[in-house]
Amino acid sequence: MKNVQVRLRRRPQGMPSVEDFEIVESELAEPGEGELVVAHSYIELQPAVRLRMGTDYEPTMPLGSVPLGQAVGQVLRSRNTEFPEGTHVVVNGGWQSHSISNGEKVSALETDAVPITYHLGCLGSSGMTAYVGVNDLVRLQPGQTIVISAATGAVGSVAGQLARLKGCRVVGVAGGQAKCAFAVEEYGYSACVDHYADDFAERLAAACPDGVDVDFENVGGIVRDNVWSLMNNFGQVLVCGLISEYNRPDLVAGPGWKSALERSLTIRGFRLRDHMHRRDAFLEEATDLVARGLLKTREDITVGLTNLPEAFINMLNGGNFGKTIVQVA
Repeated sequence: MKNVQVRLRRRPQGMPSVEDFEIVESELAEPGEGELVVAHSYIELQPAVRLRMGTDYEPTMPLGSVPLGQAVGQVLRSRNTEFPEGTHVVVNGGWQSHSISNGEKVSALETDAVPITYHLGCLGSSGMTAYVGVNDLVRLQPGQTIVISAATGAVGSVAGQLARLKGCRVVGVAGGQAKCAFAVEEYGYSACVDHYADDFAERLAAACPDGVDVDFENVGGIVRDNVWSLMNNFGQVLVCGLISEYNRPDLVAGPGWKSALERSLTIRGFRLRDHMHRRDAFLEEATDLVARGLLKTREDITVGLTNLPEAFINMLNGGNFGKTIVQVA
């Protein structure tokens, strides 16, 4: 059998292009003792993978390697008793049609409870990132105003809904009127502001008449700077992502530290890998919320592994609407 891979051909300069990647077909190896072969059905795409493609992030992705990404699929061949052939699993398989694993960081899935793709989004690493941020890393109080940038994205949409369930006033920032309307009508945001609007700063201020208590930052750049200008004293800034800056060759200075000093802001960055001990609690709570209709999601699915580079670039440009997923077949 053949394994089809999307590999990093050259390091992107600014926004990636399809020429930065190559599609390579090779023989699929047999599993060794304790290993299993997974045939991927769907692969998730994450903006932060762009950082690993450069040279100023550790660990840097080697040229010719397969970019990281979780996949859901079915065990095709197995020499691992924990995962017999036919088992549906989620695996850190990367941008390829098949992967070989020793069973570490592989989880068996029930296929009749929720769509299997949910385990790449609201019940996957994106949802868990939002869960850890909202529940563990900021001190949310009912009635507070929290701003969620990339409000309809995979992380932002879950963060916004969780904050709303805690009694917060949730204000989203998204690109385009359709996304803003969806955030309010489907996710229950109190308001959502289009960052493409010429009067974005004025609209954001109007949506936050009592200022901002918490900034769940996914975008950076101009969006972050305008949110910071509205932060209340002792406000909290959680830096989850900076998607608007991933493709910039120059360093983005960001708002001045004077604001943080004058307003006694708490600023914290985080990466999910430092909080994996929370996975079981997250899955239990999030699965229950999905089952009860209290946690909703939207997916942006591209069909065909060979179309993955275009889907990745589209996501970095803000062209996706929901969790970006590639259907392999």
